[in-house]
Amino acid sequence: MAPSNTLGTTRIAGDETAEDAIVERIFEAIIDQRLPPGTKLSESALCEAFGTGRMRIRRALLLLSGREVVELRANRGAFVASPSAEEAAAVFEARLLLEPGIARLAVERADDADIAGLGRHLEQEYDAHRNGRRNDAIRLSGQFHVLLCQVAGNDVMVRMVKELVTRSSLIIGMYGGPGTVNCRDDDHAAIADAIRRQDGDKAAQMMRLHLTHIQGNLDLSGRRRPAADLVSILRH
Repeated sequence: MAPSNTLGTTRIAGDETAEDAIVERIFEAIIDQRLPPGTKLSESALCEAFGTGRMRIRRALLLLSGREVVELRANRGAFVASPSAEEAAAVFEARLLLEPGIARLAVERADDADIAGLGRHLEQEYDAHRNGRRNDAIRLSGQFHVLLCQVAGNDVMVRMVKELVTRSSLIIGMYGGPGTVNCRDDDHAAIADAIRRQDGDKAAQMMRLHLTHIQGNLDLSGRRRPAADLVSILRH
């Protein structure tokens, strides 16, 4: 789901970070749950972190608001989006309606190369979990769902699932328990195995159970995580 960190090294004249790199690094930090929902995105702190001026930061924040991961509040500034409990329920309702069908479609359309690609992705997830790389595990778990859409061969659904996964990461960051990641890799393995065995009913069933499990682990009481240090998180 989140783009590669290589974008974070892009520089422009004067050793300022390029605007697209600012957008991607903030986006990655949000999706990886290093910036909790509700975090104030101070312009001065972002200028310090990226070594750039306020106008470039403001344009980047405007682009992020278009992705619905940043909220721009009049006279208050920019904040990482904070989905309500009702919005959280709506996101998972949408995923439960959409993604079991995607899993079934992936069974119908997957070829040997797709199956091998899913296997390689699962190995990366296992490695991230085994070695305690939580940020990588979060990123890869979201990418698995997008990868299934790509296997299903529907670009419209790819865009929809990317948005839903992004919003789910915010929701899990806000309402998930300590150490919670987006998905369990063994759930993904069960879905991939059903696709490999060309069992559409099983793939859809496992996807539905998987999403229900994630939703069931949310605490919708609105507990907040501690404030984040923008400069230390976003600086090279």
